[in-house]
Parts: sequence; C-alpha cells; structure tokens
Amino acid sequence: MFSFIFYFSLALVVYAYVGYPLLLLLMQVTSSGRVKKADILPSVTVFVSAYNEVRHIEAKVANLLESDYPKDKLEIMVGSDGSTDETYRAIKRLAEEKSIRYTVSFQRLGKAAMLNKMAKDAKGDIYIFADTRQRFAKDAIRNLVRPFADGEVGAVSGDLILGGDLRRLGFSWLYERWLRRLEGNIGSILEAADGIYAVRKEFFHYLPDVVLEDTYTLMNAVVVGKRAVFEPAAKAYGMAVEMAPQEFIRKVGVFAGQLQIFALMPELLIPAKSKVAFQMISHKLLRLIVPYFLPALFFSNAFLLRRGPFFSAFFAFQAVFYLLAFLETGSKRGAGILSGPYEFCVSHWAAVVAFMKFRRGEVNVAWEKRP
Repeated sequence: MFSFIFYFSLALVVYAYVGYPLLLLLMQVTSSGRVKKADILPSVTVFVSAYNEVRHIEAKVANLLESDYPKDKLEIMVGSDGSTDETYRAIKRLAEEKSIRYTVSFQRLGKAAMLNKMAKDAKGDIYIFADTRQRFAKDAIRNLVRPFADGEVGAVSGDLILGGDLRRLGFSWLYERWLRRLEGNIGSILEAADGIYAVRKEFFHYLPDVVLEDTYTLMNAVVVGKRAVFEPAAKAYGMAVEMAPQEFIRKVGVFAGQLQIFALMPELLIPAKSKVAFQMISHKLLRLIVPYFLPALFFSNAFLLRRGPFFSAFFAFQAVFYLLAFLETGSKRGAGILSGPYEFCVSHWAAVVAFMKFRRGEVNVAWEKRP
C-alpha cells in the first residue's frame, strides 16, 4: 500500500517537472511546427490598460510612437482603470498632443473589463496588448505580426527580456520561459510573455472577469484550431525586480486564474477537442495537483524507511529540502540557489490556497500593481 503511494507520487512529481520537459525536447525532433513568416503590414491596435501609472504612461506612449511600424497602420489606445493618481489627466493630455485614443473608467473594473471597453472601438485587424512598464524594441510590432502571415496562426507572444539581477526572479520564472519556448516549437504556447502579445481581431472575444486575460485571449484562438506561437524576435524590455513580499499573493492569483480558464474552457483538457490537451494536463493541471502528492510522498516514505537504504536516503533528502525551505522563510537575500526549496514550497502552497479561494468565489480580478 505505502509502496504504491510512494512510487505513484514520486512518478507524478518527477514527470511534472522533469519528464514533461524531456518529452518536449524529444518531440521537437519530429515536430513540423514551423511557422511561415513574412513581412506583412496589417493594421494594428495596441492596447495599454493603466492603473495608477502616472510615472510610466507618458514614456510608454512615447516608446510605442517610436516604433518603425507605419503610422497610418498603427492605432494606440490607452485606458485608465479607476486610477486614483494623475494617470487620467496624463492620458487625456497625451491624447490631445499625440495621435492616440483613450478610454477612462473612474471605478476600478479590472484589466479584462478595460480591454473590453477599448476593443469596442478598435480599428486594427491585429490586436496587440502591452503593459506600461515594459519597453518595446523599435521593430517589436513589425516582428510580432510576421507570424500572422501563416493562416494557421491565431495568436503570437513576443519575448520579454529582463535586465538587472535575474536571480531576483527565482528559478521558476526562467524555467517557465524555457518551457514556453519548447511548447511553441511543437505546437502552441499556453501563456503569453508579460506585456507583449497579439491576436487576430476575429479571435478576440468578450473577456469575462478573469485574472489571466492574456491566457484566455490566446486560448480563444487555440480552441478553434489555430496556433498560439512564440516569436523571440519581437522583444520587450523590462527590469528584474526583487521578489516582493506580495509574491505569494501573486502566485495565488495566477493559480486561481488558471482554474478560471479550466472552468470557462474545459475542452482545453479533452484530447479529442483540443490540440493542447496534452500540454495543458502535463504543464498546467499537474501544477495544481502535485501539491497534494508531496505530503503523500513524504509520509509514505516515512513508513518505508526499513525497506532499504534508498528509502532512507530519499527521506533524508526530503527532510533537508523542507528544512532549507523553512530556514529561508523571511529571508531578504533574494532568489538564489539556496532559496529554491522555499520558492518550490511557496508555489505549491499557493496552488492549494488558490483552489480554496476559487471554490469560495474569492478570486480578485483587479490586482494591485507591483511596487
């Protein structure tokens, strides 16, 4: 009994974090996932939803206007989502001085609702979504639309390049970025890079109150058989920030948002209905399930200590791993190698909390911005 629990739990955890990436690497050998790219120039609308971003909004608009994309095919729409600082006045002034359009809500609606408001009047054939903090490369828009020359492509994510000390981000950010590349090479990505992604206008549907509006937007294209691909040549730039005390809350929001996606699009998990079911189950669903098998792995291992040196050694490994996580609690050293166990445990506990919040309907779609 305990042997079965131990080996099943171990296999699940190892597959989720090691086996699945290895399978993706092997699948690339036989994959025919190449994208036909071309230098096309469709009309585009760039959306920027801002909440209390008076310090960044002017620089963001200037950055977009510096793009080498033809100005007669570029529309910029900026929205103020219940800002309590001077963001609204800054946007209004920019609209008067620059060739941009703006939308304002004096109540906090959440990003999805703001995007819905702006999209009603958008004129572009391609919708591009940007954040205030990241800066687009001059050719980012031009490169972002190139994959749309392939009729099978419905959505595209660019690449976010971060400067500064990447150790501050933690291992998980680098790991997820690597997985996104692998998944894009064999078919479709499951999420977009922060602040630079695009979708064909016909696949942008009304956004419900979801936390992960970027994932929902990409999956609207995927569920009808189109691909969501990764375009590394379309670059946005930002700075690595130290893992904040609110990092746990952010992780809870991400996991709760993924549960929302599954509830709204259950077909994503059905192989007969979705081309990304294998990826969704292996990557996203297992992340929500693994936390419940970690204690099963630990305690079943404890009951098997007399079975041989392997079980004793593995139990010692688990004990040291969780001890390191405990010792890292409250540390302000940043996300170095020694904080890996802590980050691992925090992430899995966040998944448990997210499930409880989701069941109680306590998912907040209006996140506070990072400091």
